[in-house]
Order: sequence, then C-alpha cells, then structure tokens
Amino acid sequence: MNALAATNRNFRRAARILGLDSKLENSLLIPFREIKVECTIPKDDGTLASYVGFRIQHDNARGPMKGGIRYHPEVDPDEVNALAQLMTWKTAVADIPYGGAKGGIGCNPGDLSVSELERLTRVFTQKIHDLIGIQRDVPAPDMGTNAQTMAWILDEYSKFHGHSPAVVTGKPIDLGGSLGREAATGLGAIFATEALFAEYGKSISDMTFVIQGFGNVGSWAARSIYERGGKVIAVSDVSGAIRNPNGIDITALLKHKEGNGSLKDFSGGDVMDPDELLVHECDVLIPCALGGVLNKENAADVKAKFIIEGANHPTDPDADEILSKKGVIILPDIYANSGGVTVSYFEWVQNIQGFMWDEEKVKHELKKYMTRGFRNIKAMCQIHNCDLRMGAFSLGVNRVARATLLRGWEA
Repeated sequence: MNALAATNRNFRRAARILGLDSKLENSLLIPFREIKVECTIPKDDGTLASYVGFRIQHDNARGPMKGGIRYHPEVDPDEVNALAQLMTWKTAVADIPYGGAKGGIGCNPGDLSVSELERLTRVFTQKIHDLIGIQRDVPAPDMGTNAQTMAWILDEYSKFHGHSPAVVTGKPIDLGGSLGREAATGLGAIFATEALFAEYGKSISDMTFVIQGFGNVGSWAARSIYERGGKVIAVSDVSGAIRNPNGIDITALLKHKEGNGSLKDFSGGDVMDPDELLVHECDVLIPCALGGVLNKENAADVKAKFIIEGANHPTDPDADEILSKKGVIILPDIYANSGGVTVSYFEWVQNIQGFMWDEEKVKHELKKYMTRGFRNIKAMCQIHNCDLRMGAFSLGVNRVARATLLRGWEA
C-alpha cells in the first residue's frame, strides 16, 4: 500500500472514531492548493535544462503551512500529497500553530554542480515567492536539500520582500538557524520513547535497541540512547549492517562514520545481513530509514516489544495489524519523529522575535512538547479505546477539524 493510501486510510479511521461529518471529512482531505512550476536554468556548459518544481499546500486552518522541499529524480505527486497531509496532522499532534505542506523539484541533485543547484533553487523561489511567506507557508530541508538550499531561498525571497529570516527553517546558524535543530528529530524520538517507557515503569538503560538507518535521525537517536546508558546492539545504513550483542560503542562508530562516510569496516561489531536487522532479537526497534520497511512479509518475525517510528511511514497497515495482534507497542511516526518540526517552530519563533535561544532552552522546550504530546495521545487512546497510532491521528484530525469549524468553513 503506498503512502497516500495508508495516510488516507488512517485519516478515515480517525474521522470515524471522531464521528466527523462526511462533508467536513472530504473537505479536510483535499489540499488547499497545488502549485506546479517550470524551472529552466542555464547549465554550466551553456545548455538549457528544464525541471518541474511543485508545492502542495494541504491545510492552513491552524496557521501557516509547513513542510520540506525535496530534490529527487522521482518526485511522485501522490507521495508528496501524502506527506503534505501528514504534516497537517503532525503539526496538530505536536500542538504547534501550523498546517501541512510539502514540495520539491524533480531532479537528481548528485548530477548538478553547486552553482547549478543554486540557480535552480533561485528560479524555483522566484516562481513561488508570492505563495510562500512567514505567515503563509514556511519551507524546510528534506531529501536532497540542506541548510545551504534554505540560505538561497531566504536570499532570493528577501530580494522581493525585505530581509525575512523566518520564511524558511533549517537555515545555517549564521543566518538565523536554531541551535539544536540538527539533533532535533533523533533527540525528540528519544524524549518520546522516555515518555512511553514511563507508562511501563521502564527506562532506556534497561533496554536493548536496534536502529535501521544511520543518517541524521538514526545517528542522533543512537547517541542519545548511548548517553542514557541504553545498549544499541545492531545498526544499519546503505552500506550494510553491524551487530554487537554487548552493545556498540556509538562514540567510536560516529567517529568511524565521519572518517569513512559509512558503517563499512567498523571494527567494533560483526557484519550482519541488513535484511535480518528488522527481525533481530531486541527490546526496541527504531526504523529511521525508508517507508514501508515493515510489511506483511516480515512483520510476524519481528521480535522487538516496542517500535519507535523515526522514519515516515515505516510500518504499512498490514504489518500494523499483525504487530498489534502480537502485542507490539508502536509509537507512530506522526508523533515519534515530530521533534524536527517542533524545533523548526522554535526557529521560526526566534526569528520573528529577533531573539535567539541557547541550546539548553531548545532541548528543555523540546522535551516539554514531546512529553505533553504523549500525555495528550494517551488521553485520546483512553477516550476512544484505540491504539497509539489512532490516538495520535484522532488527536491531530480533531484539532484541525475544530479549527476549521471555528473559522466557519461553510460560509
């Protein structure tokens, strides 16, 4: 099942739990605006190349729309639609005053020089500058984009609208980026895990962890677990997987990755088959890589008691059913990986105030938001007698529906 079908299905189930009016339900599903623009740039060799850029703005009932911009050769409109919609529910669950959006350009960033990427980003910004903005739609980095991309968007946007650091988040620190943004998604997932464990009287130091994906989210999650005395016994990235039943030395692994670019040839663990990783014996599994990795083929073999969804949509609905029958507790992506967008919100707030926070304050506020978010989800689970995923979806959908009704959607 693709990401859009799964997101729609979760939304429809939440709408039924909440007893939403069918007209309102359909209105909430349809995106507010879909933008598609042509971006032609001169390449370094003097030839012209054209790319298609787009932005899907899903909902703005609770505030400006928020979501990443990805540069990827196969930018699938369905997937972007699903991710824009997911951002609407995610920002509502996190209780930050945003709606959802997502966008990107169909290109392979690896094939473009830095100056070509800059030209492409600037042309894209010129085409959409009057449809994004501090109180309208605030982009952020995603696959294939980074802080530098945001710096170019900020500069190009500011030519039209005056200096506007709050128009994008995930910026370089020197241009108004927030301290703690880099660690936010991984650290937020660990704060979420601590809130979940508190329910069961457990702590991170009692548990063994397996992490799939060692990019930004996976590596910061691993670091945070290691600092709290938890044992990470297996890790994978695109180059392969390693395990060490006594616990991997994460500090050494991070150093190795920095030097080599991947986990390959790390001496502090044995090589293992990456396909075995998800069904490896452990207490907690944290998928931080691609979507759809837990499916009906492998779900029955999962040995973890808890799954913390660091990636977007790593568990497809078939796997969800199999795992919940087995009694596996799943902390859903819509909450578990919302640390990134929460600290993006802090960055936006700091830019609007023109007053920057220190890293301790960012971490303190993030922990507060993640802990409160879990309590709110748990309350929804008790009211509607449902699992954490439906608790989170119904919490998010309910907040957006209430805002929509209060604003007068039928007028």
